[in-house]
Amino acid sequence: MKKDKKVYTTGFGAPVDNDQNSKAAGSYGPLLVQDTHLLEKIGHFDRERIPERVVHAKGAGAHGYFEVTDDVAKYTKAKFLSEVGKRTEVFARFSTVGGEKGSADAERDPRGFALKFYTEEGNYDMTGNNTPVFFIRDPLKFPDFIHTQKRHPGTNLKDADMFWDFLSLTPESIHQVTILFSDRGIPRTFRHMNGYSSHTFKWYNEKGEYFWVKYHFKTGQGIQNLTRDEATEVKAKDPDHATRDLRNAIEKGDYPSWRLEMQIMTPEQAKEYRFDSFDVTKVWFHADVTPITIGRLVLNRNPKNYFAEVEQAAFSPANFVPGIAASPDKLLQGRLFSYHDAHLHRLGPNYHLLPINRPKAAQVNYYQRDSFMAFGDNSGDAPNYYPNSFGGPEPNPNMAEPPFDVSGQAARHPYTHPNDDFFQAGELYRRVMTDEDREHLIGNITTHLCNARKRIQLRQAAIFYKADAEYGSRVVKGLKLDVKEVKRLAEMTQEERSKATA
Repeated sequence: MKKDKKVYTTGFGAPVDNDQNSKAAGSYGPLLVQDTHLLEKIGHFDRERIPERVVHAKGAGAHGYFEVTDDVAKYTKAKFLSEVGKRTEVFARFSTVGGEKGSADAERDPRGFALKFYTEEGNYDMTGNNTPVFFIRDPLKFPDFIHTQKRHPGTNLKDADMFWDFLSLTPESIHQVTILFSDRGIPRTFRHMNGYSSHTFKWYNEKGEYFWVKYHFKTGQGIQNLTRDEATEVKAKDPDHATRDLRNAIEKGDYPSWRLEMQIMTPEQAKEYRFDSFDVTKVWFHADVTPITIGRLVLNRNPKNYFAEVEQAAFSPANFVPGIAASPDKLLQGRLFSYHDAHLHRLGPNYHLLPINRPKAAQVNYYQRDSFMAFGDNSGDAPNYYPNSFGGPEPNPNMAEPPFDVSGQAARHPYTHPNDDFFQAGELYRRVMTDEDREHLIGNITTHLCNARKRIQLRQAAIFYKADAEYGSRVVKGLKLDVKEVKRLAEMTQEERSKATA
C-alpha cells in the first residue's frame, strides 16, 4: 500500500501551499512582508551557522578609494558620485561563496565582490559577485540552493546528487551554471576578476527622475582564470593563494584597480525590454544597453587585523544613500531582509557600531539604544523616542525616493515572462565562448556531473540541450548517455521531465 505523501509545513505545523514563489504584488513584485513562510525560512537559514558566515565564509579584504571620473549627476543625487574627481573611502571584501572558512581559494565557485563606501550621507554597500547573473530568481529557493552546495546531512561530504538534483530541477540556473563551469568559474586571483551588482538597482536625481541601473567593475589587471587542472595543482600547493596574492600585491605597491561601468535604462526602456529587466538570471545585452564608464576603484591598504576588519565586516544590500534605492528584483528584495538579519545573529544587534562597519564621513542620529555591545556613550541622555519635543533628530521628507507603480494580486506568482531561461545561456555558448572555452566547459561539467546518478545526469543534460543542441549533445557524449532519451526529455515541460526522471 502506497503511503500518503507528507505535507510540507511551517516550523509550527501549518501546511505550506507553495515553496517556489514568494508572495508578491503582481507577477514582477516587489515582495510582501506578509509572506510569513518566506520570513520564517530565510530567518532560520540565516541562523544555521555559528560563528562563520552562512555563505561567503572565507574571504580577503582591503581598504582603498573610489574616484568619480565622469559626470553622472543627471542620473543620481548621491553625493559621493556628485562631481568628477571626488574620492570616497572604501573597504572591499572578496570571498568564495559555498565553502567553509578553511576551504581553498581555487574552488569552482562564484566569488563575492562586496564594497562598503563610507560616504558623507552614510555607508553605501554594493554586495555583488564576479558573475553578472545568479542561479535563482526567487529568495524562497535560496536556503535550498545553498544546502545543495554544502555537505550532505548524512555523510557530511560534498554530494554530486544534491548539487545536480537541485540544478536540474531549477532550469533558471542554466545561465549561471554555464558561467560557473566555464574557466570563469575559477578566477586566478581576486585581482583578476570583474565584479557585478548582478541585481538591477534604482538611481534617482534631484528632479525626482529615476533610472534602472546595473554595476560592472572591470578589472584593470585583465581577466585571468585557472583551468580545472591548474586549480587542482594550486589547491594542493597553497589553499590560500588568492588571499596571499591580494595582500602581497598591495604590500608591494602594486595596487589593484577596477573601472566602474554602468548600464542605465529609463523606466520606459525597462518596460519594453525583451527580457525581464529585474530578473537576476538574465543580463542586459551590451548591444542593447551600452555601458558607460563613471569611475575607478583602487585598493591600496591592507588590514592590520583580519578579525577586526575582514571577519567583522558586515555588508548589506539594504544600506543605501539618497540617490540609490532597490528595484523590484525578487531575489534582491529577499536579500534586503536577509543580510541585516544574519548580521544581527552573527555579530549582535550593535554590529553597525564596530569600527569597520560604522560610518566614517557621516554622523549617526537615531533612537535605537542598549542591547549587547552598545559601544560609545549609547547616545547619552538624549531622548530615545520619536516624536519628541526635546530637539531629537527629525526625518527629512526631501530624502524620499521617487515612487514607482506596482500592481497585481497578492499571491505566489509563478514566473510568467515570455522569454525563456535557456536563450541567454545558449547565446553565451554559441556567440561568446571560443572553441577552447567550449571544450573546457564540457570537460568541467562532465567530470563533475558524472558523479551524480544517471537519472539526474539525463535531466540536467536535457537542460543543456534546450540551451543549445550542440552544447547538450557534447555533454551527452562525455557522459555516454543516450542522445535520443535526452532529446525526448528536452521536449518535455519541466514538470513532465521531473516526473520522467524521478
